Amino acid sequence: MNQETPSEDVTPEPEAVASSVSPAAPPAAAMPVEPPVGDEISWPRAILTGFAILFVGFAAAVVGSNRILTKALGLRRTPREWLATGLFFLVIGVLAFVLRRLQARKLI
Repeated sequence: MNQETPSEDVTPEPEAVASSVSPAAPPAAAMPVEPPVGDEISWPRAILTGFAILFVGFAAAVVGSNRILTKALGLRRTPREWLATGLFFLVIGVLAFVLRRLQARKLI
């Protein structure tokens, strides 16, 4: 019984190993990350946008809630308190959502 089994060499060829790793390309972690041009806003625009958002938020949350408490005379005191509290937290939630949408669109 003469069985001949060819022995297979499983070591890769040196050319195959050298071609799989390109020495000219640095690893992704070593590459500097630069922000794309045009995605930054100026400081004056950022400051004005911040003041506008604070003004609208203050007016809607604080002044609006105060008007409900002092001017909604058709309601008793407890429903007016709940309505003013609900308006206050609703305005905060809406502002958070709007700010996130503006940020996602690179407007602020």
